Amino acid sequence: MLLFVGLGNPTADSENNRHNVGFKIIDSINKKFSLSKQKPKFKGLLTTGNIENQKIYAIKPLTFMNNSGVCIRELIEYFKIDPQDVIVFHDDLDIEFGKIKAKFGGSDAGHNGIASIDKFIGKDYARVRIGIGKPNKGIEISDYVLQNFDEEETSGIQEILNNINDSISILIQKKLDLFSSTVNNK
Repeated sequence: MLLFVGLGNPTADSENNRHNVGFKIIDSINKKFSLSKQKPKFKGLLTTGNIENQKIYAIKPLTFMNNSGVCIRELIEYFKIDPQDVIVFHDDLDIEFGKIKAKFGGSDAGHNGIASIDKFIGKDYARVRIGIGKPNKGIEISDYVLQNFDEEETSGIQEILNNINDSISILIQKKLDLFSSTVNNK
C-alpha cells in the first residue's frame, strides 16, 4: 500500500494559494481515480481506493502546513505503512514554475511542512516537488507562497494535475526520475 500526502493549509481562503498545490493534487487524484469520499480521520481528510491494483491512501492534513507530520505519523502507525511507501506532494520555490522534481529523501530546504514530516517520520520518503518559482524582488517569501495563483498560473497548474494523473502508474512503481522526466516532457 502507498500513502499519498498533499501539503497545504485547510482554510477556505487558502484554497488557491501557491502553498496549497499539494491539496490540489490530492483532489485531482481523488477525482480522476474515483477514490472514496473524503473523511476526517487522523487529523486530515482521508480517501482510499485502488490505482493500478495498488491500495492507495490519500490524505490532506488539516493540521496546517507547519504541523503536517503529526497527521502523517498517526496514519502510518495505524495502518503500519512504511515511510518508504509515503509520497508527499508539495510546492517548491527553488524550481521553475510548472516543473516537477521527484526524489527520495533529502533536506527540507526550508519548507516547514517537509520539516514537520521529517521530525515525525524521518527523511526516508518520496517527495514530488512542484515548482512555483521565486517571488519578484520586494515580495516576502511567506507572502508569495500564501498568494493565490494568477490566471496564467492557474491554467498551468491544471496542466500539471493532468500530467501527474496521466503518469501516476510510473509514480506508483516509485520510478521517481522517470516520473519527473515524463511529467515535464508532456
